[in-house]
Formats: sequence, C-alpha cells, structure tokens
Amino acid sequence: MIPLIKVLKSTQSHPFHLVDPSPWPLFTSLSAFGCASGAVLYMHAYSGATFTLISSFLLLILSKTGWWRDVVREASFEGHHTSNVQIGLRYGMLLFIISEVLFFFAFLWAFFHSSLSPAIEIGSIWPPKGIDVLDPWKIPFLNTLILLLSGCTITWAHHSIIANLRMQTILGLGCTLILAVVFTSFQVLEYTIASFRLADGIYGSTFYIITGFHGFHVFIGTTILLICLVRMAKYQLTYQHHFGFEAAAWYWHFVDVIWLVLFVSIYWWGGL
Repeated sequence: MIPLIKVLKSTQSHPFHLVDPSPWPLFTSLSAFGCASGAVLYMHAYSGATFTLISSFLLLILSKTGWWRDVVREASFEGHHTSNVQIGLRYGMLLFIISEVLFFFAFLWAFFHSSLSPAIEIGSIWPPKGIDVLDPWKIPFLNTLILLLSGCTITWAHHSIIANLRMQTILGLGCTLILAVVFTSFQVLEYTIASFRLADGIYGSTFYIITGFHGFHVFIGTTILLICLVRMAKYQLTYQHHFGFEAAAWYWHFVDVIWLVLFVSIYWWGGL
C-alpha cells in the first residue's frame, strides 16, 4: 500500500514544498531548552549543571546536523526548493535576522541604561570605578578591520557564484573562513588579558554578555560558511541555485554590522 504522503507528492500540482514529518524541530527545541537551563544552573553552581549543559549542547549539534542534512537533501537532490519556495525561505531568513537585531537591542538597552545615567551604587560614573577598560585601538580595532575585510571576501564570493566563477567562489569562502578564525582567536586573547570578568558589576556583565553572544554568532556563521564551502566543493551550489550560500552571506553581513555597533558603543564610547 502506497503511503498517502507519497501519493500527494506524486500528484502535486503546485510548486510548494510539502514538508515530511521530522523529529528535528522537537529535538532541537528540547536541546536548546537544556542548554539554557544548564547555563543558568552552571552560573549558580548547581551540581550536575556541567553535565546538563554539555549533553544538551551535544544533542543540539546532533539535531542541527540531522536537520541541515535533510534540508540539503531536499534542496540538492529532491528538487523541492523551487523558486516559490525560495521566496518563502528568503522571507524567513529576513525575519530571523530582524529577530537577531532585536536580541542585541535588548542587551544594548541594558548597557546604555547603565552608562547614560550611572547609578549611585557604581559611583555615578561610567565606566565604574575600578574597571580598567580595554584600549579600543588595539585588539578591538584590529578585529574591526578583520571583520570588515571578511565582509569584502564574502561579497567577492557572492558575486563570483552569481557570475558562475566556481574557483573564485571557493577562494572567497576560504578567505572568509580564515579571517573568521583569526577574529575569534583575537576575541579569546582579549578575554584572557582583560582585567575584569563577568561578575565585575554591570560593566563586566554587559560587556561579556554582548561581546560573548556576538562571538557565538561569529562561530555559528563560521560553521554555516564551512558547510557552504563543502557544498560548493561537491557541486551542490550553482549560480542558479545557491540560496543556502546567500542566506549565509546575509547572516555574515549582519554579524559585521553588529560588531561595528559594538565597537563604537562599547569599546570606544563606553570606555571614554
């Protein structure tokens, strides 16, 4: 007996994708909830928090790997990502980036709320007394140049894939990945030499939360670009069908713009 969903797909008279039942949304939601819970428990020094955080994170990686594998299969081998479907995917990616903008807006609100009108508990000054801020014209400025250069290389790769220049696309993606790893390495170095920590009042908490989440977004973007590079090497992306790469480029430009906001507001203005 032929399953109903296969009958529907064989007689489908519209260009939209009827998604098969998948376990990945449920697994991803549970693992993300476990990561958030494990992080909170870890910050409050509960026993078993480390196991909860690590196991949930590994489950999240497993879930995303399976989910992305299925999406790649639907796009590259099953032909489900038609032009109409890609329009919906573009709207979805745009809404996701907007939600990320609001995510950073919330943390920047906390930063400016404390810095524009410092409370008497922190001495009515900003930065608070005792905080030795980082020099914005050293590692932060260098990281700004690195990230701006990576924005140029990802744009180079984007224009190359549109022009059907496969090797230049691979080269541009490779350069972007190298710059992303260098940026992350300098970010880690900056954290090791900083004289303040997350627990050092409102300045430490806002600084590490905002820059740390940005660093996490850089890590996610690096992972997505690496997947795009592998797919490009396997001839799964073409000048006619490359929305996965285009979405990654949008995301990377978003990371660039957010870093410029952080550099001006937190490193430069916030350290005056």
